[in-house]
Amino acid sequence: MLDPRLTERRNPRTSGIDEASAAEIVDLMAAEDATVPIAVAHARAEIARTIELIEAAFRQGGRLLYVGAGTSGRLGVLDASECPPTFGSPPEMVVGIIAGGLPALVKPAEGAEDDVNLGISAMDERQVSARDVVVGIAASGTTPYVRAALGRAQTLGARTVFLSCSEPPALVRETCDVCITVLVGPEVVTGSTRLKAGTATKLVLNMLTTGAMIRIGKTYGNLMVDLQAWSNKLVDRGQRILMEVTGLDREASRAAIAAAGGSVRTAIVMARTGLPRGEAERRLAESGGHLRPIVGDPPPAMGA
Repeated sequence: MLDPRLTERRNPRTSGIDEASAAEIVDLMAAEDATVPIAVAHARAEIARTIELIEAAFRQGGRLLYVGAGTSGRLGVLDASECPPTFGSPPEMVVGIIAGGLPALVKPAEGAEDDVNLGISAMDERQVSARDVVVGIAASGTTPYVRAALGRAQTLGARTVFLSCSEPPALVRETCDVCITVLVGPEVVTGSTRLKAGTATKLVLNMLTTGAMIRIGKTYGNLMVDLQAWSNKLVDRGQRILMEVTGLDREASRAAIAAAGGSVRTAIVMARTGLPRGEAERRLAESGGHLRPIVGDPPPAMGA
């Protein structure tokens, strides 16, 4: 019987992969992977609508919560964990929830994905409200934990989004605010959704958080001006950004960032306008964090 879930069907193009050489396996997988960005692009409108929902949530002090099991859950946790160092966002702004809790990140949590009560309690424990957006991630479209979490989130008034790589059930389409369906087709190894489905999921999550953060002023052009300098690499990146935008040398940039309390964005305002830190922060608050209304356009990007 043909499985209605696209991710669970056999891929006729890779049915002989067990007899392939290493190079042939690479070619087969590369050919399949090349179809993923096209499938993601077909969900353009739904992805954009979700970015708008997340932006609205952020502007009213709400959160983005990812909910998933297995690979889907791990990808949600990964994307959430990368937001603070990249965008200077507080850890509670984007939250990743995986069935089975943090141990499931490194070890399978048997049965957790089927436990609807855990999905419901995950929403209650995090006090989901009408200010939040909950994105349920389920490659196959049928994970009970995720569907239960979304149902509870809807009861609590949150906006809900369902991200899958198979057609979602009718009830999910009818009840979620947005359904992002990325039809990448059967996997290279049947049912192994860490492959094309996982790649598609990562691409979509990249777009959701990056798009929403850009919309609330976390970048200046394409410069990462709200990063948190938690490593030598990020300290260097912040100084180089300030040097590029203001023309200051390395030592002056280091001093300017220190004077701005470690904020590259505030340092840009102070350096470009001559304003003291308090006034620079006030101007940024008035502009919703956006630099262009205060200091104009960023310098043009040099060719690679």
